[in-house]
Amino acid sequence: MSEPLEAWSATWRPALEGLLRARVRDAWPPAFAEPLAYPLFTGGKRIRPALCVAAWQALANDPGRLELVLPAAVAVELIHTYSLVHDDLPSMDDDDERRGRPTVHVAFDAATAVLVGDALLTEAFAVLAEGPWAHGVRANLVSSLSRSAGFRGMVGGQAADIGLGGPIADVDVLTRLHRQKTGALIGWATVAGGLVAGADADQQQILAVYGDNLGLAFQLADDLLDAEEDAGEDGPPSFVTLLGPEETSQRARALAETAAQVVSELPRPGALVALARFAVDRDR
Repeated sequence: MSEPLEAWSATWRPALEGLLRARVRDAWPPAFAEPLAYPLFTGGKRIRPALCVAAWQALANDPGRLELVLPAAVAVELIHTYSLVHDDLPSMDDDDERRGRPTVHVAFDAATAVLVGDALLTEAFAVLAEGPWAHGVRANLVSSLSRSAGFRGMVGGQAADIGLGGPIADVDVLTRLHRQKTGALIGWATVAGGLVAGADADQQQILAVYGDNLGLAFQLADDLLDAEEDAGEDGPPSFVTLLGPEETSQRARALAETAAQVVSELPRPGALVALARFAVDRDR
């Protein structure tokens, strides 16, 4: 992240890390605690929690009260981490490393990795159910996250990604795949941050448009970063393969700029704008 974003992240990230550790500390059997914690602390940028906090701070009457938004940020990070653990499995992408460390099934074993993913997924909904919000807000968060994380969202995109809908040779189909696989959780994090801040219907719509544009921009940028690795007939579906690097880059930047512009009318949009631009300027 840029230096300003790093400084901003330091105002909430330590508290997020503490809450994540606390959620898995009392695992049973006790030996399960280590593999549960392992994928949560691998040096990721915490983009989804960052969006949740940024949307909260854009709208909240008291943006410093992080205890009112961090449970939502924890929930979305638990879901995201579970998805990575399962993606890495031998039956899926069969990856041996993530962020320079052995993946969970390599560090432990495949059965343990399946259970780690299962546990992180279910714990996310416990976090929301116990959150410090009115009952209606809790119900909205639980329901909307189940849609965004499930077959109508992320899991549906993953199903298409492994070929259940046939080969991906069309930009429109690839776009839908990634609006679900990558964009659904990014969109949820953004809208959830606004929802717990008391966003009205118009503000929720602004955040939804922001999240939709940013989620796709983020994936386009990922495809550019992975272009060399993904090249070849056996590589995964990629915007770079279908559009070429120049058009992929142009689309990513246009989407990120649209995201930045649409939130500019919110009371305190600074972090959301910075995150939109970081999404396409990052080196990983």
